[in-house]
Amino acid sequence: MDDAEQTKLNEFVENWKDSQTRNKEAFLRIKEHLETKADARLAFKDRPGVTYSLRGDRPGQERDLFVMADVIDDDPENRWLSVCFFGEMINDPDELGDLIPGGLLGEDGYCFDIDEYEEDLVQYVMTRIDEAYDAAGK
Repeated sequence: MDDAEQTKLNEFVENWKDSQTRNKEAFLRIKEHLETKADARLAFKDRPGVTYSLRGDRPGQERDLFVMADVIDDDPENRWLSVCFFGEMINDPDELGDLIPGGLLGEDGYCFDIDEYEEDLVQYVMTRIDEAYDAAGK
């Protein structure tokens, strides 16, 4: 992540007033999990009033991008997360994701919505991150 993106991410997190949903906590857990991936590169794209997107990729791989963790910002008092993956990069054994035909950069994807912090769901999504990260490296 370049310095400008890092500054924007830091400001976003610092200014995010978490609510009872604890979605800021969920976002930070996902961010910290992504930061443990040795050769992953993170990018942060901000579109206030729409989304704040944290993206993980593995440079030099056949498919660089492996995850998009979006904070949906249509209501800043009640933000929620949508964590998306390319369909062929993950499994969804518990069928918790929503299939998005052609909806992830023109390809089929799966998105997992986190409306409020639930440890089991956050863990499930982080397992999908691990799968997608591994698939990106093949």
